[in-house]
Amino acid sequence: MFFKRLREDINFAKKIDPAARNKFEILMTYAGVHALSIHRGANFLHRIKLKFLARWVSQFGKWLTGIEIHPAAKIASGVFIDHGSGVVIGETAIVETEVIIYQGVTLGGTGKERGARRHPTVKKGAIISCGAKVLGNITIGENSVVGAGSVVLKDVPPNSTAVGIPARVVKINGERVRSGCEIPDIVKDEIDLLKARIDQLEKLLAIKGEEDATL
Repeated sequence: MFFKRLREDINFAKKIDPAARNKFEILMTYAGVHALSIHRGANFLHRIKLKFLARWVSQFGKWLTGIEIHPAAKIASGVFIDHGSGVVIGETAIVETEVIIYQGVTLGGTGKERGARRHPTVKKGAIISCGAKVLGNITIGENSVVGAGSVVLKDVPPNSTAVGIPARVVKINGERVRSGCEIPDIVKDEIDLLKARIDQLEKLLAIKGEEDATL
């Protein structure tokens, strides 16, 4: 079972990462693959109630890879943690297959929640971009994308793109979402004013030219 999951992790990394030359290189050099393998050992120890040893193994994995995954987190095979430095995955997080997680991502809690579910669920095919913070008992839907540096505090529906602080959904099924509280584009507004002014001046010059021609 361990080697089957490892093989699926490597195959997915080879499929996703254009820099991956071959599977041996992935096995030997990819910190994300190493972190997931160590986590599966820690998760096994946690499930058989050797919780201190499980935590020690997870901390060893953090020291080795720069990626911190709580032993109780549930992570499917076929997940790709790209580069991975600074990634933190909390105790009750669930990560499904074909998820891509980039460096600096946190799947954490808000600090206000208690109970069995305090961390996010990331559904199949989702992408969590660099530096994103996904916090609380929320769900990132299938094939959704969380933009770099975003802070997600609410559910993201499937096939969506969420960006910003706090994150808001800007695309669903590839189509832009319009809202009544969009952030104004100051530069665009200024350009529009300049264009209107230029149009006005051109009309005045045209009128002036016609007047001069009649004289």
